[in-house]
Amino acid sequence: MKIIVNGAPLETDASDLAALLLELGKGDAKVATSLNEVFVPKTIRADQALSDGDRVEIVAPRQGG
Repeated sequence: MKIIVNGAPLETDASDLAALLLELGKGDAKVATSLNEVFVPKTIRADQALSDGDRVEIVAPRQGG
């Protein structure tokens, strides 16, 4: 299926948000996620099914000052 990840088109076989993170090599990374502009907590990522055209944002925390 075709989705948008961080503004870029992506072809994926992942069926849910947790599987997508694994596919992208971010399965164990500490990241924040949203699906179609709605925040998705880590605890329910596996319950968030992906559909063609979905928009996913993956953001890593940053430090600085």
